[in-house]
Amino acid sequence: MKRVIVYGGTGGIGAATARALRQRGYGLHLAARDAGRLEALASELGETTFTAGDVRDPGFFTQVTAGAGDAVAGLVYAVGTINLRPLAKLTVEDAETDFRINALGAFLAIQAAARALKAGAGEAGSGVVLFSTVAVAQGFANHASVAMAKGAVEGLALSLAAELSPQVRVNVVAPSLTRTPLAAAITASDTLASGIAAMHALQRLGTPEDIAGLASFLVSDEAGWITGQVIGVDGGRSALRTKG
Repeated sequence: MKRVIVYGGTGGIGAATARALRQRGYGLHLAARDAGRLEALASELGETTFTAGDVRDPGFFTQVTAGAGDAVAGLVYAVGTINLRPLAKLTVEDAETDFRINALGAFLAIQAAARALKAGAGEAGSGVVLFSTVAVAQGFANHASVAMAKGAVEGLALSLAAELSPQVRVNVVAPSLTRTPLAAAITASDTLASGIAAMHALQRLGTPEDIAGLASFLVSDEAGWITGQVIGVDGGRSALRTKG
């Protein structure tokens, strides 16, 4: 059975992607901080192993790859931050944390798994999926730190899509605001959530399943001729204006 590594496997988007990949018949190796939640999800999904740890620990990535095995068919890095502050209130620590978790973590995850990804590549290649945000291309106030980090993710993906081809495909999913635990501070307010939803052509916020459908497809052999792409799953936010 082909196996896929999913970082952030117990998060909203990570867990939804793990479930979508299992529906496609993949085995999984999940990575996240909470061993209890990992064990519960692994039991639910079946054909799933896991490694508990923190992506801020550089040694974590070699542990994950060792746990996943010598050959993997894909890697999903569904780890991120939502740090929304005006420029004047951002600290060096804010910027370093956002970069380390979003961009450096993705870099280290792929670096650690590169040999296994090449070993597990079939005719369609193995598939790596990273996550950005609509705020990189669109530009929103108070997003400087996270957009800077996610912009680095997009640059990383394009570089590695070229470097690791043809055995490894690398693509990016760029969502708009999605109802996940990470975004709960924003979406918990019905007034705020409704106001943001109204800014989208499709008039709602995203769900983890909206994102997971594309992420699991990009890992799969069906996406065998897709690499080096940044694809928005954003309710039209990045491209469409339906009012005024």
